[in-house]
Amino acid sequence: MLQLYAVPQFPEGVIFQQDGTPTHYSNIVREFLDTTFPQRWIDRGVVKAWSPLSTDTTPLDFYLWGYVKQHVYSERISDINTLEQRITDVIHSVTPDVLTRVWEELDYRLDVCWATNGAHIELR
Repeated sequence: MLQLYAVPQFPEGVIFQQDGTPTHYSNIVREFLDTTFPQRWIDRGVVKAWSPLSTDTTPLDFYLWGYVKQHVYSERISDINTLEQRITDVIHSVTPDVLTRVWEELDYRLDVCWATNGAHIELR
């Protein structure tokens, strides 16, 4: 998916943030990222102040995937072409206002993490 759909849409010189979960961190994935984003991808532990494995502080996890699934699966899907088109349409429907709200939510989540000194918390 990354190779076929995401990367072709990225602007030149983008820095890719890898979440580091085990299924996304295999040798083949890291080799692909090294080739595609030489010296331009963030992996496990590179940024010590941020935990890439925390779904509470990863906008793709706490917002985007749920938003996409909610809209993509709102109606029955009959074939792969319909699925691909719906995913594309939903991603294109994300407005700057929506992104602003996501960043405000991230700011709040980081404040909570800071206030609790990184303790386990339950955010909704």
